[in-house]
Amino acid sequence: MIPELRSSFNQRFTGEAYARLLANLENRCGSPILFRVAETPIFLSKSQLDDMAELGAALALDVIADANYLAAARRAIPQGFDVANETAHPHFVTADFAWVRSDSGELVPKLVEIQAFPSVFAYQAELCTAYREVFDLPQSLGVLLGGLSQKSYWDLLRRTVLGSHSPENVVLTEVDPLQQKTFPDFHVTSQRLGIPLVDIASLEPIGNKLHYRDAAGRLTPVHRIYNRAIADELIARNIRLPFDISYPWEVEWAGHPNWYFLISKFSIPWLARTERFAVVPPAVFVDDFLAGPGRDFLSAAGVTLPARDTGDTVYADLLLKPLFSFAGKGIEFEPSRARLEAIAPEERSTYLVQQRMRFEPTIDTPFGLTQAEIRIMYMWPDGGVLTPAISLVRLGRGKMMGVDHNKNQEWVGGSAAFYI
Repeated sequence: MIPELRSSFNQRFTGEAYARLLANLENRCGSPILFRVAETPIFLSKSQLDDMAELGAALALDVIADANYLAAARRAIPQGFDVANETAHPHFVTADFAWVRSDSGELVPKLVEIQAFPSVFAYQAELCTAYREVFDLPQSLGVLLGGLSQKSYWDLLRRTVLGSHSPENVVLTEVDPLQQKTFPDFHVTSQRLGIPLVDIASLEPIGNKLHYRDAAGRLTPVHRIYNRAIADELIARNIRLPFDISYPWEVEWAGHPNWYFLISKFSIPWLARTERFAVVPPAVFVDDFLAGPGRDFLSAAGVTLPARDTGDTVYADLLLKPLFSFAGKGIEFEPSRARLEAIAPEERSTYLVQQRMRFEPTIDTPFGLTQAEIRIMYMWPDGGVLTPAISLVRLGRGKMMGVDHNKNQEWVGGSAAFYI
């Protein structure tokens, strides 16, 4: 996006430097990186990132303040996953944006997804440092948002995760964390904050408290959980926890599980009807679409739809998305009328159809122009404010931007944004 920096990086790039990048990351993160790391960061103006950060915060704060929305979203929480002691606000928010061409030809950001769930805050900071060191990027290029410095970034993460508790009583929980692709982030978080990494299925309930066993096998009470376990994985793998997650345990959550559902793809059809948020693509729930009013809304919003609906009608301008999935799982392009009708009536409210966005290729690489999806990552500590902290970038040339969807390609994958 900044031609001079882009050209200079491409000219100086070597395969040997990329190998050093991966080795640098492995050393920093305590393990190999099992997802694809892009050969390059991207270079933007600070105003571009600030604009996206402002948009994402406005969207999140809008739904948090909407009692009707929250009541509807809460009804969509799967049975058994409505957790007690819900916090007044999420501790973490992410907002993903794509660049698309407007009708006037202007390059504009469009919301891909918004989610109140932790992202790879520790890993992403290390990735930015690795890019800077290996490729000798100028110190004048920034990566942190919200006016944060390196020190205040880690301080903010520490406050958001720990709250007022000692590190030994705060755990980072995940399903089988040592086998997750995000283990590098878990490892850095554990090292930086001094908190143990614990399989959520190993927590032990005693009375009204949860406990974990430390490295010596001692039973230690848990006062706060930095939760990284995704509900849809627990459901899909039929994992039975040794405790009732919905019970009002004497524990705090840094990233309360309910917010994973309350700010999610469920919010997009609601935000799409808010006229001041042109950044949100038109979207409706599948039951609303099949009943007629949702179809009328999409058509009025400029979505191209076939004149007639029959079983073999294909909606080339739509995506079908399950509400509570992660990393692009379950998304279908160009669904047919028959596919939508095949969804059980009682499940149609858990899917949405959304206008398909054509990502504009903007990043010049040796393999041609590449698309970028930019995630703004926010922290919101107890007693603090929603703060944009850092961005994460996915580069890709396929239909979808996730690193799992761009295998066997080069100059794609997880990346970072440097600004000037």
